[in-house]
Amino acid sequence: MNRMIRMNNYISIKDLEVFANHGVFEAEKQLGQKFLFSAEIYTDFCGAVRTDDISLSVDYGEVCKKIVEFNKNNSFRLIETAADKTAAMLLREFPLIQKIRIEIKKPWAPIGLPVQYVSVCTGKMWHKAFVAIGSNIGNREEYIDKAVKELDADESCQVVRVSDIIVTKPYGNTEQDDFLNGMIELRTYLEPLQLLEKLNEIENNSGRVRTVHWGPRTLDLDIILFDNVIIDSEKLTIPHYDMHNRRFVLQPLAQIAPYVRHPILKKTASELLREL
Repeated sequence: MNRMIRMNNYISIKDLEVFANHGVFEAEKQLGQKFLFSAEIYTDFCGAVRTDDISLSVDYGEVCKKIVEFNKNNSFRLIETAADKTAAMLLREFPLIQKIRIEIKKPWAPIGLPVQYVSVCTGKMWHKAFVAIGSNIGNREEYIDKAVKELDADESCQVVRVSDIIVTKPYGNTEQDDFLNGMIELRTYLEPLQLLEKLNEIENNSGRVRTVHWGPRTLDLDIILFDNVIIDSEKLTIPHYDMHNRRFVLQPLAQIAPYVRHPILKKTASELLREL
């Protein structure tokens, strides 16, 4: 995503009044109260500027209507949850929104002290991730197909494209059956660790058992790249630490995204594949 678009082009909505039933206390849920919603909507509206065509921008009137409708029809104990869910809903409903920041002010916060309002802010944005997929136990095609459909059906993810599925020899522990391997390009508003949790959940649903390192598996889902981020932690390493040595990763990656660049090695998927 273009950094200049994120930083400079945005639509601002200030203090939209919404009467909703959010709150921890039963009286708040029953009687409801006023909330003030503000939003910063980051989008590329250069086309709209050039053509004066509203369809090339985000209709802030429709955004306001969606905020009101969503919060009238849903009740959350915490305004933190309300803000997060509202941001996610707007990303899903308006394809041209690339990033959004939501603030909810609660003027009648029941804290027993004089205060103008209490507020929470949260932000979400679309990320691009590449996820390697593999299987070498049972009905391999079925496990892979089911995983792709499960990812695409999740409200936080959109499958953009899937590579051809290739047959590959096992890597590391070679005393096992051949793998089917491929690559998924994913659009998601999950952060890296959240995406990892989602992928592990899908693996577990397929009966994945982690007993042997590089051993046989019903389903394997690995985050290879995530935007241009670099993460080196106990739970997650991005870019994948060994991607440049694995043809079964680079070949499907280069098929669907030949010019995506390794953020450390500064080489494209096609260049890494040629060198391998």
